[in-house]
Amino acid sequence: MDVICQAKSGMGKTAVFVLSTLQQIEPVAGQVAALVLCHTRELAYQICHEFERFSTYLPDIRIAVFYGGVSIKIHKDMLKNECPHVVVGTPGRILNLARDKDLGLKNVRHFILDECDKMLESLDMRRDVQEIFKMTPHDKQVMMFSATLSKEIRPVCKKFMQEPMEIYVDDETKLTLHGLVQHYILLKEGEKNRKLNDLLDALDFNQVVIFVKSVNRAAELNKLLEECNFPSICIHSGMAQEERLKRYKNFKEGQSRILVATDLVGRGIDIERVNIVINYDMPDSADTYLHRVGRAGRFGTKGLAITFVSSAGDSDVLNQVQSRFEVDIKELPEQIDTSTYNSCNPCEWFWFPPEELSLSRLESTSPRYGKG
Repeated sequence: MDVICQAKSGMGKTAVFVLSTLQQIEPVAGQVAALVLCHTRELAYQICHEFERFSTYLPDIRIAVFYGGVSIKIHKDMLKNECPHVVVGTPGRILNLARDKDLGLKNVRHFILDECDKMLESLDMRRDVQEIFKMTPHDKQVMMFSATLSKEIRPVCKKFMQEPMEIYVDDETKLTLHGLVQHYILLKEGEKNRKLNDLLDALDFNQVVIFVKSVNRAAELNKLLEECNFPSICIHSGMAQEERLKRYKNFKEGQSRILVATDLVGRGIDIERVNIVINYDMPDSADTYLHRVGRAGRFGTKGLAITFVSSAGDSDVLNQVQSRFEVDIKELPEQIDTSTYNSCNPCEWFWFPPEELSLSRLESTSPRYGKG
C-alpha cells in the first residue's frame, strides 16, 4: 500500500520507513529493492546510517548512499563490485548513475521520498524525481514523509501513488513540539552579536544550532565565535562535501557544542543532544521556522527556541507562525528557568575549557550579507 504521511518533527518518521522497508525486503544478489531519495547530502548520510543501524541483524542486506561532491567513479565502481539492496541518495547523483546504466532500478519494490514537500516544490528537483520514478517498475510501494504537507503539495505527491493511505495533521497546531519553549527578542541588526554573546554565556545548553540566512553570514559568524574561543563549527553549501560530512559527524558525535548553519541542516537532521536553537536570522516562512526549531525538543524531550526579530519582515513571519500554529511566542524574559528547556546535565557529555569566553569583537562586528 502506498503511504503519504505527515507527522511533527522528531517523532520517528525515519524509523517508520526504515523498519517497514527492511521488514519487507527479500534480498536478491545484484538487485536494488528499495530507493530512498532526500534533498540534502547530510540527510542522505543520516538515513543510510539508520538503515545500517536497524539492519545489524540482517547481514544479507547491503545498503549504500550516493550523493554529489564525491567522485562518480567511486560510486560506479561500488555498484559494479557489490550492488546494494537499499540505495539512499540525492536526486542529481541517483539520476546520473541511472542514466549511465550503472544503477539498475527495474527491480525496485519500494520508492521513498523523505521531506517530500521540499523535493517536489522545487521544479528542478521534481523533474529529477519524476525521471527517476519512471525508471522504476509500475508495481511498487511508494511512501512519502514530511512534517509540513500543504494542501497545495498533497495532490502533487498523490500523482506518484495509487490510492494511498493518507495521514495528515490537518490541525496544524498539533505540529508544534510540546516540550519546546519558544521566545523572540526584538533588537536591531547591529545588536545581534552582543545579544548572542549574552545568550551563549547565560544559557545551559548541551548543543546549540544557530541558523543564519546565507553562506557568507554562516562563515563570518563562525569565524567570530572561533576567534572568541567559543567551540563553534559551521556547515553550509559552499564547503567541499568531504568537509561538510566531517563537520556533521563532528557535531553529531558531540565533539563541538555550537553549530552555525544555513537551512542546509534545517530539515530532517537529527542531533539528539541539541536542546537550543537560535534563529540569528529569521527564516523566510512559517514552514522553515517549524523545521528549524524542530532540531531541538525532539521525541518529547525539552528544548528552547529563540528568534531574533530585527525588521518588519521578521515580525510578519513571526506573526504567521503564531497565527498558523496557534502558538503564543513571548518575548524572552530576563531570567529563564533552566528546567523548562534542559532535560539533563550538559556535563554528562561535554567539558568546557576554562578560558574566558568573551565576545568583545562580536559587539561591534556583524557578519556580511551574501547569497547562499
